[in-house]
Order: sequence, then C-alpha cells, then structure tokens
Amino acid sequence: MTVDGKITTRNFTPVDFTSREDKTHLFRQRAVGDAVLIGHSTLKQDNVRLGLPDPKMRDARIARGQAPYPLRVIVSNEGRIDSTLKLFQTDISPIVIFSTVRMPARYQKSLRQKATLHLSDARSVDLSWMLQQLRSEYGIRFVACEGGATLFRALLERDLVDQLNLTIAPILFGGANAPTLTGLSKDFLPHTVRCSLTEMRTVGEECFLTYRIKHRRK
Repeated sequence: MTVDGKITTRNFTPVDFTSREDKTHLFRQRAVGDAVLIGHSTLKQDNVRLGLPDPKMRDARIARGQAPYPLRVIVSNEGRIDSTLKLFQTDISPIVIFSTVRMPARYQKSLRQKATLHLSDARSVDLSWMLQQLRSEYGIRFVACEGGATLFRALLERDLVDQLNLTIAPILFGGANAPTLTGLSKDFLPHTVRCSLTEMRTVGEECFLTYRIKHRRK
C-alpha cells in the first residue's frame, strides 16, 4: 500500500507502483500456500494466472511435499466470471470456484468445463464454510489470499485471517475514492482487529511488514 494507506488508484488499476522485489515477495507468499485465494473483481481487473514463474519456488514446493503450483480458488457471489480470463487458459493447477446459485446457467456451463464449482443457496458465499470445504475436500491447510479489499475485509470481519503481509511503498495518492486495505466502506469493522508485528525489513525505499493477527476469544 501507499504511505497514505491506498492499495490501488480510484480506477482500481492493477498495482504497478511497487518494485520488482515486492512482486517477488508476492510470489514467495503464493508459493507457501497450499491454495491461493482471490476475489472475482480483483481477478477481472488484474487478469492473473496465479502461477509461479520461478522454477526454484516450484522445486521447493515439491521438496515440501506440495504440488508444483497451489490450488487456485475464486470467490464470487454473483458468479459472472469470464471463462476466457488468463487463469482459465492454463492448466498448471486445478481451479475451484465458490459462488452461489445466483450464477447464471450459461456461466455455470462454460465454467464447469474448466473448474470445479461449489454453489450455495445463500446470497453470498459463507467464507467459514468455504475454508472448511478446502480443508476437508482438498486437504488445504494454508491459504494465501491475494485480495481484493472486499474479500480481505470479509475475512477479517469473520476472524479468519492469521497473518498479514504488508508492503509500504514510498508514494502517496490522497483522495477518498481510492480503496484502503479494507476497501471503500466508511463503516468501522465490527470489532477492532489487533496485530502483532513479527517481522520488518527494508529493501530500497520499501518496507516489508509481517503481522500476526490476534484472534478474539470465543
């Protein structure tokens, strides 16, 4: 994010204001996960494959007993996902989509050819249930979430985040219409989320932070 807390521009353009080191840092986090999770809006805007370009990262995964690439997981409440996106043009790893019966039939038909669909009867995806399904059906223990802000906020609200990896870039955007880490909502989170700093390093003019999220007592 920028120094003033913005994670993208007001036009939601793909992030291009961070360094090559930050891009590599993102791949490192992705490489650790058994699955990589992304919201539909972010997928559509960034049009990413969610792969791992560095063979060494793939080799390290295999050495740990993981698949060469993480399982790719998409969340979309309405399910209007374009099956021609780059993600669907590569078969590096299976694709799983969590959506609802609001997904139009024609989207279901095209997406079933390229992904496994989990459609619920609710208006929105139950994120706790989604993570339980990933654990029970796919053996997923570690999920790397790459956004966007709406999905991240929803996970935070349900106390489903364990760790936050945050890069601060030496730039300011200003303005009220560029989203922060928790999106554009003017509302406070339902509860304060407390973090504990576990790692900090600087590379060039960027600062890389790792926080452990302190879970609420049930």
